[in-house]
Amino acid sequence: MGAIDDIITTQTALTDADKERLAELVADWSLLADLSFADLILWVPKRRDYASWPEGYVAMAHIRPTTAATVFTHDVVGETLQYGSNPYIDHALSKGEIVRDTEPTLVDDLLIKLETVPVLFEDRVIAVITRHRNAEQMRSPARLELNYREIAHNIYRMIAEGTFPVQNSIYRAESAPRLGDGLIRLNAQGVVTYASPNARSALIRAGWDQELEGENLGSIIDSVKRAASTPTEESWQVITSGKYLRREEFENENGIFDLLVIPLVEGSVGIGAIALLHNVTELRRRDRALVSKDATIREIHHRVKNNLQTVSALLRLQSRRVEDPIASIALAEAVRRVASIAIVHETLSASSAETVAFDEVYDRIVHNAIELSSRPITVSKEGEFGTFDSQTATPLALVITELIHNALEHGLEISGDSLIVSAERTASGTVVKVMDNGAGLPEGFDWDKSSNLGLQIVKTLTENELKGKIELVREGELTKAVLTF
Repeated sequence: MGAIDDIITTQTALTDADKERLAELVADWSLLADLSFADLILWVPKRRDYASWPEGYVAMAHIRPTTAATVFTHDVVGETLQYGSNPYIDHALSKGEIVRDTEPTLVDDLLIKLETVPVLFEDRVIAVITRHRNAEQMRSPARLELNYREIAHNIYRMIAEGTFPVQNSIYRAESAPRLGDGLIRLNAQGVVTYASPNARSALIRAGWDQELEGENLGSIIDSVKRAASTPTEESWQVITSGKYLRREEFENENGIFDLLVIPLVEGSVGIGAIALLHNVTELRRRDRALVSKDATIREIHHRVKNNLQTVSALLRLQSRRVEDPIASIALAEAVRRVASIAIVHETLSASSAETVAFDEVYDRIVHNAIELSSRPITVSKEGEFGTFDSQTATPLALVITELIHNALEHGLEISGDSLIVSAERTASGTVVKVMDNGAGLPEGFDWDKSSNLGLQIVKTLTENELKGKIELVREGELTKAVLTF
């Protein structure tokens, strides 16, 4: 789509508002393709500005129907046409008129019927829709097909008049209306004139066991919805009247149902509406189950954090009763390590995602470490950590905690005043550097032979949990701990 976007930007006169309008149209037109039993192609004129005569067209979008076989075996998006090569498209663009009475033409052994529809926006034609359908499938249509085609013709006229898509009708891809949802055709009074088999099935599931046609849809919904259900802003008679685009849900003991009402107008006069009814019971149950699961997971993280804080407090109390200074230091280090894990779980408990915004965790780790330092230290940070999953965040928090405290206790406690932490995220991994201008590494330092418990924790977590490597080097005035994972 990048090449198409470049062509539309550099070779067409579309404004930002025009592009947004066409995006709304494309978001809605899967329904139109299904109603038409046809492939639809959106052609945009190639010209410098609206005062210039177009040199041709580029296919911006293509949709295939789910109600009929496609007439194209290849994707048309990106193809171009010279002006004059298709007089029906030229006529729709220049005259702003729908062209229907065309002779079918043979294309790849199929007899294809072509119709063209101008897309009117802000009193100018900004694009043309071509409708391609198999002429052999147009004979002796059943009642369902007749209703679908009449509705499609109404919508095509609205597109040519600039009243479709209805304002604020853009949908997310997963919730865009499709004909398989179940279609109900309404007159201007909200009375059902036709209901597809899927719509009938949905209303039977909802509890309506009578004939639909001739009944007011709002009254039907009032009779089957749960009495204690959440009230809507307006009555169901108003919602289903077709005066406005509306999307609402109703629920009873039989299920949950999504209703989308799209008004049909002729000029400025409402002539009815179509209502798409979809049984979303299973979808909503899954949504509620996920919400419940997320809440449970957050509660678990919250309780783990509370338990770790309790352990931390108990260790702190114990350290105050220990007279041996070595034992007291060991308990203080244990408190610090437990606290760093608690920070991760506290962050997880405040988020609905199973990822940790690690920069927030890092800030708290540094704040706690500097508070314990006996010398004034300048701390700076380069880059951003971003987010990590919880299985990475916990060992990473411990590793960074140990590296910072190692720098403070064995380097900056002796000399120096600067601590620098950098983070670099790439497609292949993450590199974290903890640097200080302190006393540096002791003579003959060997990581494997070091008795420092903190460094052994760092090495073990890096290799086993983060599946990475750690190096300690001296470069100029800086001692660097380089973590790569």
